[in-house]
Amino acid sequence: MKQLLSMAVVFLFLLSGCGPSSHITSSWKAENVQPKKFKKIIVLGLIREKDRTLREKMEQHLVGDLKDLGYDAICSCDEYNPKTFENMNEEQAISKLRNSGIDAVLTVVLLDKTKERYYVPGRVQYTPYTVYYNRFWGYSRTIYGRIYTDGYYTEDTKYFWETNLYDLTSNELVYSAQSESFDPASSETLGHEYGQMIAKDMVKQNILVNLKEQPVMKAM
Repeated sequence: MKQLLSMAVVFLFLLSGCGPSSHITSSWKAENVQPKKFKKIIVLGLIREKDRTLREKMEQHLVGDLKDLGYDAICSCDEYNPKTFENMNEEQAISKLRNSGIDAVLTVVLLDKTKERYYVPGRVQYTPYTVYYNRFWGYSRTIYGRIYTDGYYTEDTKYFWETNLYDLTSNELVYSAQSESFDPASSETLGHEYGQMIAKDMVKQNILVNLKEQPVMKAM
């Protein structure tokens, strides 16, 4: 039974490396919201300073994916330092953004980051012992391999995210998504997958439209 459980753990571990590391667990949009052609969207990563590289990758890739939809988008890490809004109240912060032509804010918040450690046995292939019971050498070599092949411990990282889109014209939340990322290969990979996933979901939810796919009206 223990061997079967170990095999299942390793099987799941191998599968996790075959597909995207991120997925949306839930998403929400405001009632009666219509797709809007925002003039300028700023992506704001609310992530601790020690994870600055991760914050930059998340912002940069989301900005790139918004631009792929035809929107003017910028990274907060390129425009403002982490303490720009520290001593401002809500009115002052929103006024500063609006004066820069920004009419929407897309926030990316790292809610939690956990690490999981588990044991991977060195030999996980299962071969029925009956195949080797009639031959001493085959049986002894099979058992020897299972006893003397060392296992190892591995550690995976799990990220919990929340992404919100605020319309600064009405100063209201119009979209929110919660998601998880499991042991991404790198910050670059995580940012790339996450940006595409969120942009695609906002189009699916009719929050944004793909401006590049819309027909161009010819002048008469």
